[in-house]
Amino acid sequence: MERVTLPRAAWREREGLAGLCDVLGAAAGKVRFVGGAVRDTLLGIDVADIDLATTHSPERVIALLKGNAIKVVPTGLAHGTVTAVLPGGPVEVTTLRCDVATDGRHATVAFTDDWREDAARRDFTMNALYADPRTGEIFDYFGGIDDLEARRVRFIGDPLKRIAEDHLRILRFFRFHARFGDEPDAAGLGACTERANDLMALSRERIAAELLRLLVAVHAVRVVRLMIERGIFAPVLPEIDRADRLARLVEREAAAGIAPDPIRRLAALLPADQAVADDVGARLKLSKADRKRLINAAVPAGDEPAPVIAYRLGTILAIDRLLLSDRPESDAASLIGWQPSSLPLGGGALVERGVRKGPEVARMLRMVEEQWIAEGFPDAARVAVIADETVAQLLRASSME
Repeated sequence: MERVTLPRAAWREREGLAGLCDVLGAAAGKVRFVGGAVRDTLLGIDVADIDLATTHSPERVIALLKGNAIKVVPTGLAHGTVTAVLPGGPVEVTTLRCDVATDGRHATVAFTDDWREDAARRDFTMNALYADPRTGEIFDYFGGIDDLEARRVRFIGDPLKRIAEDHLRILRFFRFHARFGDEPDAAGLGACTERANDLMALSRERIAAELLRLLVAVHAVRVVRLMIERGIFAPVLPEIDRADRLARLVEREAAAGIAPDPIRRLAALLPADQAVADDVGARLKLSKADRKRLINAAVPAGDEPAPVIAYRLGTILAIDRLLLSDRPESDAASLIGWQPSSLPLGGGALVERGVRKGPEVARMLRMVEEQWIAEGFPDAARVAVIADETVAQLLRASSME
């Protein structure tokens, strides 16, 4: 096989990274870059997170880093992972591992010094690529480079066995396919289809995390349609049974120049029903803010001007409603960077105009605010006139009682 090397990339020059690799024994082949950083660099994609694999035990890694004044955090010792805190950002360092026992949700691991054994426990061939930190030489044990070139997401080993080890790999297969894939690998797709019911054994938080990442991938619509066709959602999210609204939303986001948003896209996959949105949000254990967005997105946008909707709901919720409606994309686009104004009038100004302190002030203030909104948020001078007129009307009505 032709020798492949890792291209130069900005992340490889991050401050402190070369020193970390030296401390971990790069010269003796004790440490390598692994996973996403290698994969994405070969694809010409920007890299965010850097992972290192090493033959050293976790305890040895900690000792080496502390001995060289590198801050280390034991983020996942049970699975052999620590985090080196560098000036250029955190780097995860994980000892080579093999699975001792799995139950579809968790794995018990043992540490090893065998690089191929470590690669064999990873999910897909494209994620099992290693690179020498000094020379950039790529180590590919299962044909990952060929799969990258073919844009093929392929399990390492028997797909059914790999899914039995970790059921989340079903969703990961589709997420990686949505990001990188061309034609789905037949064996992997068949196994995911056959074992879709295994998803019921997973926590809904893990399902939500994978689904939300999938929904913002470049081929999300195509892959979601494939998942619906194959019955992947049926065991855990039967509400997702068509992708037409998602496809339309993706087009409208692009037309409006608004970045993809996973919660908005999830809302597009659900029926426009507040009760359903609330139930799904609770089932997936989304945050209160995200559940509120799902529920809000199920409400029609109405015909108020876009800034008025944004003033009442907040910009994010307004954009959700507008993009999921039939209104022009420009309505949503008009809210990019929009900042709500504050009513340039307080209750004290109404008291000075003769309104009695108490509930009447709040009622009058709401009346002034509604007129201010209706007129398109005019300046303080106009608000003062609105206040004068509103108070005068109140006083006339009171004098007639």
